[in-house]
Amino acid sequence: MDNRMSQNDKLKVLIIKLGYSEVLDSGTEPVPSLGDVLRSTVILHAYKDAHVSWLVDEKAAPLLRSNSYIQRIFVYDLTSMLQLKSERFDTVINLEKVPGICAFSDTIKAWRRYGFRFDPETGTALPYDGAQKVIDISFDKNTKKRNKKYWEEVIFEMIGLRWEGERLILGYKPRGAVLYDIGFNHAVGEKWPNKAWPMDYWKKLESMLGNEYTVSWQKGLKHIEEYIEWINSCKMLVTNDSLGLHIAEALGKKIVALFGPTLESEVFVRTGRKLLPESDYDCVPCLDSSCFQKVSCMHLITPERVYDTIKSVLKK
Repeated sequence: MDNRMSQNDKLKVLIIKLGYSEVLDSGTEPVPSLGDVLRSTVILHAYKDAHVSWLVDEKAAPLLRSNSYIQRIFVYDLTSMLQLKSERFDTVINLEKVPGICAFSDTIKAWRRYGFRFDPETGTALPYDGAQKVIDISFDKNTKKRNKKYWEEVIFEMIGLRWEGERLILGYKPRGAVLYDIGFNHAVGEKWPNKAWPMDYWKKLESMLGNEYTVSWQKGLKHIEEYIEWINSCKMLVTNDSLGLHIAEALGKKIVALFGPTLESEVFVRTGRKLLPESDYDCVPCLDSSCFQKVSCMHLITPERVYDTIKSVLKK
């Protein structure tokens, strides 16, 4: 890769990504976005020869543990913050837009900074050089819809590099075997309830697949390691939720991803297909968590289309 770190003396890098704010989204949440934390691991390829520390929420830490590209994982608490403030880094990459976290990041001694900083005049997050586009995409729906670059491309541009197809890096290594042809990743988070494909469609799809393929319904919802093991047990994942999609991508699984209210153009699927509603709705994607239509756009992805797509992808 061009311009990657290769010095004999390892650079000392700190990545701040707890998951409280998604990189390309304006909102902040008290519960971390596990998918956004996992997605952010793609930049580790740029620092494979560096000494990397990562500050993360405890709920997302299992996604990073045993990652060979990360030397130290700091769970976000007072002790970690005090230690990091007392250390010096060559590079700090803050991928959080929460003002308080930006303010903390600015207090850490470092030669180079990427991502987001704190504005003491307005009390808000502002971009460092290279991150202005991210702010524009996050806070303006029209700019977000016009963006045709994958999430990975944008985050690499934030650190002044070019994404060359590198994968996400999952720390946890599944131990189980592949047991099923297809996994139904049907549950969605509280933030986007309208991403859910109708349950009767899932059941119809299962009926259509019949004895042709083995099917497993989503498991491990309460424990991230069990969830990863379940995804690993499937050759293919059919999903309407992003965390499962990102885990499947990191594991090299085949994917059929169903998109409606959220933006599919940001999401890279290496082996598989992304399906969008077949409709004349001018609101898709609305980028909203509620729907005003009598028939939601997710109802306009038929089980027949998903069935045909599954067969096509599994043949490859």
